[in-house]
Amino acid sequence: MLMLLPGGATANPHVNVGPGRVADLQGGRPADHDRGKGKVVGAMTRNLYLGADLLPALAAPNLEAFVAANGEILREVTENNFPVRAKGLADEILGAKPDLVGLQEVALWRTAPVDFEVLSKGPSATTVRYDYLQELLAQLNAGKGKDGNGKPQYEVVVVQQEFDLEAPADEDENPATGPLGADINGRLTMRDVILARRGAGVQTWNEQGANFKVLLPAPILGTTVPIKRGWTATDAKVRGSHAFRFVNTHLEAFEPNVRAAQAGELVAPGGPATSELPVVLVGDLNSDDDTVSGADRLAYELLLAAGMVERSTNDPLSCCLKSSLLAVSKGGSEADFDHQVDHILTRDPSVVTLQSSAVSGIKPVNGLWDSDHEGLFSALRFAN
Repeated sequence: MLMLLPGGATANPHVNVGPGRVADLQGGRPADHDRGKGKVVGAMTRNLYLGADLLPALAAPNLEAFVAANGEILREVTENNFPVRAKGLADEILGAKPDLVGLQEVALWRTAPVDFEVLSKGPSATTVRYDYLQELLAQLNAGKGKDGNGKPQYEVVVVQQEFDLEAPADEDENPATGPLGADINGRLTMRDVILARRGAGVQTWNEQGANFKVLLPAPILGTTVPIKRGWTATDAKVRGSHAFRFVNTHLEAFEPNVRAAQAGELVAPGGPATSELPVVLVGDLNSDDDTVSGADRLAYELLLAAGMVERSTNDPLSCCLKSSLLAVSKGGSEADFDHQVDHILTRDPSVVTLQSSAVSGIKPVNGLWDSDHEGLFSALRFAN
């Protein structure tokens, strides 16, 4: 995130993948015939990585340091080159052919002339620099991404806006450019998104999204700003499968008790992951039961206690590069992926079982990692 300011039985369940892509899952591809055993649905979760480390801005002790940190954030976003990364991310998705995809950190970066009043009045920049959603869709639906009739294969089902923040920045590193060196305003709008694979028998309805009630209060230059996070959801049916609810979320990264409270909202009575239908929950949960420790386990354990069952591989692990810069030359390596926070879970194991699962994006492409996370795909079998 860039914070310019405060944004069952399995068949081959653990499948490693080739460089930067998803393995060809025999018997696990969502388009396979059911062979009388049920319908196979492909689900994927992908954190796109907003493009920079926001913590220096959050920790800035004064306004001048804040402006400088925001400039560094904008430079990192440029260096991490989402137009190039979008090609690798699209290839991951097109290779796995998931029927439904949950995306997190779908950043929208905008700019405006320097204006310090946004710190009190709120964001207003409108000039788009990077729109991760449109960039990714363009790659997904260009050329090989189109179906036999030339129509897009992936379409947006629902978008939920999360935090939306703007601040002055010293992007050109010239202290004489403007007040406190500020030469531009940068605005980050974060979004969670669900995509559906069209032309593959995927039906969706009852699309929803919302922010969590419990949010992290982030102190920025003496002012507390709630960092909005949330969820997206849709009911779905795939090639005649049992109807189910698909939920995508990104839980709080920096405070485990806030994160656990958000997980509780998902499975509370009336929550998005509480349904008469079987539930498929995907996302960056920032929690696990064995690769993280202490309070970082709370959110995941709460979901398990509510009846959720893990339906994805942890071999290899999917998180996370330690460098905020994704160029291979900056030193990130496969050894950095040493824990799991990206998950695909289901509720109602009598209906949904795991057929196979794989991780994607485990090698850099075009000199860049696709994201600081790896992607996670599962083929889920729904009973007839």
